Amino acid sequence: MSLAIFDLDNTLIANDSDYLWGQFLVDEGIVNKEHYEQANAQFYQDYQQGQLNIEEYLAFSLKPLSEHEPEQLYLWRQQFIQEIIQPIILQPAQELVDKHRNQGDTLLVITATNRFVTEKIVEIYGIENLLATTPEFKQGRYTGKIVDVPCFQAGKVKILQDWLTTSAETLENSYFYSDSANDLPLLQQVTHPIAVDPDAKLRAVAEQSNWKIISLRT
Repeated sequence: MSLAIFDLDNTLIANDSDYLWGQFLVDEGIVNKEHYEQANAQFYQDYQQGQLNIEEYLAFSLKPLSEHEPEQLYLWRQQFIQEIIQPIILQPAQELVDKHRNQGDTLLVITATNRFVTEKIVEIYGIENLLATTPEFKQGRYTGKIVDVPCFQAGKVKILQDWLTTSAETLENSYFYSDSANDLPLLQQVTHPIAVDPDAKLRAVAEQSNWKIISLRT
C-alpha cells in the first residue's frame, strides 16, 4: 500500500475552484463586480505565471468569508458545488482515484485552495484526507485569516510533513499527481511524480526529468 496524493484544481477537476468561487461571488452579486472580478482574474493570472503573492491573495479571497454568517456561506457553497463544480468533475479522475483505492492505497488531496471551498469537492471523489489552506474560525465566524501556513508551493511540503508525523503513512513508494509548476517542491519529494495535463513549465521539467505525463481530460 502506498500514499496517493492528488492536487485538486486542474488535476481532479477541469478548472480552478478558487478562481471559480470568486467568480461565483461576483455573478451572485455577493461582492462588488467591478473590483472583485478584475482582481480575481489578475490573481489567477499571477498564479498561472508562478508569481502569486499568496498572502495578498488570501487576504483578498478570504475576506468575503468574514463578512457573512456561516449558515449563509454554506448555502452559497452548496449552490456553487451543484451549479459550477459538478459539471467539471472528471470521470477519468474518478477512475484514477478508484484505481488507487482498489489497490489499498491511502488517498489524500493537497491543495492551495482553502478548505471551505474544497472540502465538499473532495467528498465527491470519496477521498477522506484533505490538506488545504485552512481559514481561521473563531467564535462562530470566519475571521478572514488562516491557520498555520498557506498550503502553497513549499508550504505544501511543510503541511504534508506535519501530517505524516501524526499518521502511519510515509512517502515510500508515494505518488503525487499535479498540473502545476507551483507544485514542484512537493513533486520532487515523492517516489512517483506524475504531471497531469501540465502547464508549460511543469511539462518541460517532467520531460527533462523523465516523469510520467498523463491526461485526465480525455
